[in-house]
Amino acid sequence: MNRFRKIIVKSVVPEKLKKLEEFSYNLWWSWKPQAQKLFSHLDKELWYEVKHNPLRMLKEISQNKLNEKSNDVEYIKLFDEVMKEYKQYMSNNDTWFEKKYGKQKGFLVAYFCTEFGVHETVPVYSGGLGILAGDHIKTTSDLGIPLVGVGLLYKQGYFIQRFNADGQQESIYPSYNFDELPISLVKDEKNIPLKVNVNLYNRKAYAQIWKLKVGKTNIYLLDSDVEENLPEDKILTSQLYGGDNEMRITQELFLGIAGVRALRKIGVAPTVWHMNEGHSAFLGLERIREYVEQGESFEVAREIVASSSVFTTHTPVPAGHDVFNEDLMKKYFYEFHSKLGVDWGQFYELGRDQIDNNFSMTILAFNLSKAYNGVSKLHGEVSRKIWQDFWKNIPINEIPINYVTNGIHTETWIAKEFRDLYEEYLGKKWFKNICDKNMWEKVETIPSEKIWESHLHRKKRLVDIAKKNIEKRNKHNGIPEYITNKINERLDPNALFIGFARRFATYKRATLILRDIERIKKILNSSDRPVILFFAGKAHPADKPGQEFIKQIYHLSLQEEFLGKINILENYNITLARYLVSGVDIWLNNPRRPREASGTSGEKACVNGVINFSVLDGWWAEGYNQKNGWTIGEDKDYKNNDIQDSDDEASLYFTLENSIIPEYYERKNGKRFSLSWINRMKESIITNASKFSTCRMLRDYVNNIYIPTFEYNNKMSENSAVNSSKLVEWKDKVKNAWDGIWIREIDGVNKSTNELELNVKVEVNLNGLSSKDIKTEVFLVQDGYETEPISITELKIIEKKSQNNCIYSGKVKIPKGGIYKYAVRVRPCNKLFHHKFENRCIKWMELAGM
Repeated sequence: MNRFRKIIVKSVVPEKLKKLEEFSYNLWWSWKPQAQKLFSHLDKELWYEVKHNPLRMLKEISQNKLNEKSNDVEYIKLFDEVMKEYKQYMSNNDTWFEKKYGKQKGFLVAYFCTEFGVHETVPVYSGGLGILAGDHIKTTSDLGIPLVGVGLLYKQGYFIQRFNADGQQESIYPSYNFDELPISLVKDEKNIPLKVNVNLYNRKAYAQIWKLKVGKTNIYLLDSDVEENLPEDKILTSQLYGGDNEMRITQELFLGIAGVRALRKIGVAPTVWHMNEGHSAFLGLERIREYVEQGESFEVAREIVASSSVFTTHTPVPAGHDVFNEDLMKKYFYEFHSKLGVDWGQFYELGRDQIDNNFSMTILAFNLSKAYNGVSKLHGEVSRKIWQDFWKNIPINEIPINYVTNGIHTETWIAKEFRDLYEEYLGKKWFKNICDKNMWEKVETIPSEKIWESHLHRKKRLVDIAKKNIEKRNKHNGIPEYITNKINERLDPNALFIGFARRFATYKRATLILRDIERIKKILNSSDRPVILFFAGKAHPADKPGQEFIKQIYHLSLQEEFLGKINILENYNITLARYLVSGVDIWLNNPRRPREASGTSGEKACVNGVINFSVLDGWWAEGYNQKNGWTIGEDKDYKNNDIQDSDDEASLYFTLENSIIPEYYERKNGKRFSLSWINRMKESIITNASKFSTCRMLRDYVNNIYIPTFEYNNKMSENSAVNSSKLVEWKDKVKNAWDGIWIREIDGVNKSTNELELNVKVEVNLNGLSSKDIKTEVFLVQDGYETEPISITELKIIEKKSQNNCIYSGKVKIPKGGIYKYAVRVRPCNKLFHHKFENRCIKWMELAGM
């Protein structure tokens, strides 16, 4: 017999505050401190307990407190001010994009990403890729850039991290209640949830669509936990980066194929399609299918799709590039490929890796787009080297992988204390001028005492959070209370704090600073110049070596001499990151160069006055100026990891002992802080805040990638895609003729000369092509630098010997005396190209006897 009657206790939001309910569904409040106060001032303790989740807040708060605030004059004043600001923000059409590109009608970017780290209340992120995507979305809203995000809604998110008593990482997967997340189901006019489906092997799998509002930008998230699905399909979107390769391919089918279908169903019509990493590259296949269904040939459909697609690669590490074997691809695409009008071999070739014959999502993305970029200048260079086999025989520096250096959404990551300083000294509306370098020069006017007080307050906040984190961990691991107390006693905010917080992948070398135990023991336990280390980060559940790093640090942290000196904090997430990037003195970053594509945590540290101590990799290779931080190791590549680790270890310790620690503890004229240190903090803010913001980053994307792609796509798709058809026909002609083209030099240049000008003459056999179809060029380099041309000089036709054979000639200028090399090449040329090597063809003159 059932003896209990179920009751639901829910407070009713008073009429005066009714707008809070709708307002809580737009994450605009998450980067606006005044808006956050609307929730925290309702009940500060509850706001902390619900982990800054306004929906849970309104669900759990007492009726008395709501009633009390509805009659609180000061609260109502704050409420009215925030609602006014929110309304102005949402209705403002006088944005950066509108001013510059308002006449570009129909412009809309679809931004596909497997994770989005917008706020901790929506746990569909794991690390850097998701945090960047979240900051990308917020900034499109701020700048008024027309864009929609597309991703997956993970029922269990990424795992919650816990350390057991032996320091082993445990992965906990909670099931989130979507009713408590600021998301809403997308429904049709009959109030029925919209659903899309994809074919999975021998069945259809369905997904419903949720909308997440981020200011003026929407993210659409797909969720397979619907009644139409089989039990095994309901869990397909349960975990981010969980499961095996089969789980991964089905998730990417949902992201790419169902993602496109979701936008179609909603009625959203993008004109630029951005694949943020290769996970979403199947979207290109779905778009080709649509065009083929409309009557286009496969090649024309592919041309149209590529002309409107952008691909960003985020990692030089092989594990970051998804690959699937041919059997798995056949299982999920054998029926699909016929809908593209091609046989299996042609289909598989779109993603086939020539080395291992697996299907690479990165190669697929390259093949189905025409705009590609890395995420820092160095990463662009590294990516060109990694993928040089894809652009075979094309000089590395001409491989068309550009770069847009990552940035951060400054308002999200700025600590309150520094925000207050910027409002006072940079102006109340400083956040509207983040890209203005001149504005940041005003940081020089902030009194050193105020910067130090603000920074010291952030260090104290970090200590508070660290104590709670460690106390909770030690309690569930049965660590004696006296050990916890000793740790707490040693967490002195006046000591030099060094923070290392990031994914615990082995190439990031979390334990580099701990390689010489006796040396680090001496550094940390100095009586007059103590140093404290803070570590945080998750290792992927399948990454056992990364988990061993965590275990090693955990065990060290509990040794008597390291209690409170080495601290490893559980469950690194957005919330903890905010305290770390603003609460340490030094932000440590020591990956094996050049494997860090960009990194953005150090950029977050900069705007909070935290100084970077980093390998010259990723963004820091562009940010470092010798006065705004310190470097580890040299600006060079290594072939041996052990040698690199030893060199970087020596550099790290030397700089720490001889530069960082002495400067931090330098006290002159009775001051409580080092003036040299404050000056370096200021220099770090001034030189990096504007340059490494998503404000700058999104302007770069729009100016250099999105708008050029939009305009190019218009040209290629207008008038029933006549230009795409012409280009396909022309490329086919070139492909058939290319192997038969040859180049022969006439009267070769003398090996030794005193002239600073070369007269180069060659005969080219065009093998049926027109002279308008090609360009003949001289590639001049300095001896020993064959990949870095001094000049590329086009040769002109001076004689047509026959229909196929032409004589080309030209003068090549040499800058000064020295040893040089030159080569002659022919490449295809067409005014409809988006970039000069888009068909990846090049022919070099072969020297006799070589």
